[in-house]
Amino acid sequence: MRLSRRTVVGATTLLVLALAWYVATTGLGLISAGRFPAPGDVGAAAAQAFGRGYPDATLVVHVLHSLKLVFLGFTVSVALGVPVGMLMGWSRTAEALINPIFLLLRPIPPLAWIPLAILWLGLGDGAKVMVIFLAAFPPAVISTHTGIRAVSPAIVEAAQMLGTPRARFVAEVLAPAAAPMIFTGLRLSLQASWTTLVAAELVGSLAGLGYVLNVAQQDLYPGMILVGMAAVGVLGAASTALLGLAERRAVGWAQTRGAFA
Repeated sequence: MRLSRRTVVGATTLLVLALAWYVATTGLGLISAGRFPAPGDVGAAAAQAFGRGYPDATLVVHVLHSLKLVFLGFTVSVALGVPVGMLMGWSRTAEALINPIFLLLRPIPPLAWIPLAILWLGLGDGAKVMVIFLAAFPPAVISTHTGIRAVSPAIVEAAQMLGTPRARFVAEVLAPAAAPMIFTGLRLSLQASWTTLVAAELVGSLAGLGYVLNVAQQDLYPGMILVGMAAVGVLGAASTALLGLAERRAVGWAQTRGAFA
């Protein structure tokens, strides 16, 4: 019942916003189409994007290209960030060696790396993946580090008393105990990947949702700008929902334990 009520409230809110949008633009003309598109303008732009394409390909092609960049950047950040976070959380020596470098590089905005990424990797996809990776890497490291440090000492001592081999201890004790915090970091990393994607694709791109937004801005095409923004929002929400499903399957025991705590 609670889920149903939440769904109804959410749908009602969206309906009210859509009605207000229509009234303010098409109905009363309070907002000019040059500043904010009417629903009909957005529908026409979406039909064009899915049909004959804009600017050089259909929206599906642009979506697939952006998904590839996000997937690569996010995957590399997870593949490197989670082990680094586990190492820093478990070993004080490793933390002393790595943390100063991490603290020095972390405050630098990912977008500040774009000129250097282009210089190193050119205008191809490699530079964009690098920028996305730099945005998604810190949340994965920080959350994993926090999760490892939060593991109960009693669990560690019990595993050591039983003589658990190091590899088995990491795979079957340490990682599962820290899994809830690790997944929190993965969600933050995924969101950082999507928020950085558009900016990364604004420079030297010939495909992708950022490219669509850039060309639409130059063409003064607000309807297409809103289509591109909506595509990013929908894809970000869908990918986050998929990650949430994987989290529930992997660490559902933690959610159950929290419900009865």
